[in-house]
Amino acid sequence: MKKILILGGYGYTGKLLTKYLLSQTNVQIVIAGRNLEKAKEFACEWNDSRVTAIQADAANFDSLSQALQGVTLCLVAAPTTHHAATVVHACIQARVDYLDVQYSSKKLEALFAAESEIKQAGLCFITEAGYHPGLPSALIRYAATKLDVLESALIGGYLNMKELPYTEAVDELMEGFIDYQAQVYKNGAWTQSTSWDSRPFDFGDDIGKRTAYSMFFEELRDIPKLYPSLKETGFYIAGSNWFSDLVITPLIFVGLKLAPKRGLHPLGKLMWWAMGKSRPPYVVALKVEAKGLLNGRQAEVHVRIAHPDGYEFTAIPVVAYLKQYLDGSARCDGVHMMGHIAEPLRLFKDMQAMGVELNEHLTG
Repeated sequence: MKKILILGGYGYTGKLLTKYLLSQTNVQIVIAGRNLEKAKEFACEWNDSRVTAIQADAANFDSLSQALQGVTLCLVAAPTTHHAATVVHACIQARVDYLDVQYSSKKLEALFAAESEIKQAGLCFITEAGYHPGLPSALIRYAATKLDVLESALIGGYLNMKELPYTEAVDELMEGFIDYQAQVYKNGAWTQSTSWDSRPFDFGDDIGKRTAYSMFFEELRDIPKLYPSLKETGFYIAGSNWFSDLVITPLIFVGLKLAPKRGLHPLGKLMWWAMGKSRPPYVVALKVEAKGLLNGRQAEVHVRIAHPDGYEFTAIPVVAYLKQYLDGSARCDGVHMMGHIAEPLRLFKDMQAMGVELNEHLTG
């Protein structure tokens, strides 16, 4: 039986990953973290012999290497980007595959720096997993299966959650804003990283039309190479309330430029507080609007996926992908983006089975 170690397994995201892994797979799960008592307490809550606990510190190479013995895959659900290189090399030494749900340029640097070692070891490392990053490129690939030729694929995101729990992962997200990039792919080329773009998205009857602003994810960079006919693509995020968009967000960008270290936690708290003041509908949604050719004629396909809880919406696509990884159909040596390696039709079908709403509309 395959064994998955969840680093940060007793955290908010780790708990949801455990929930869905238990219901969707037959793997053994090791809950790992710096606090052994917390790990044991959480493991006992499941009353399942498949769930055990171990102490592991992402900042300590020896501690992590020991915890990885006998493990198939290390699932990184903890905010460990400052120790990304340590985690990566511990996995390589232990001959353990890897998957993370982090949004971090530092993590990507550590992974790509070790890519040749990962390939030589015959290991599969998956990064940019979750709903965003993670699903934007998968949505494009899903839409592409509905068309003969893909010419345009624009993705809009909307996040509005009630009573948002603040976790350490938010601090990690805030670090991502320090190096915020806004480029989109237009007329066959990526724009400058500082070039902001905006466009309206119709997210459906519950959310309505929203103005969304460009935000770059590394998983999108190679999408034009996968689809040479593609003329434009990009990700756009829509705000959930005017106060957060027009007052808090600009304040956060200025604050992070002036005090990137000291301002990280207080500004993260401020952002989370502002987002928590939003009104219904409480939902997290992604939508792709794709255009191209079908049977020699112009056609459009719109696909929306949604869930009321953003944390569950992070765990569900990860487990949907891991079902493909576990049967060997989506496991390849090297470093891969989740949205590139997962088979999209099966991915979204399995996500629907776990409670994600999917609606699609084809015209033309």
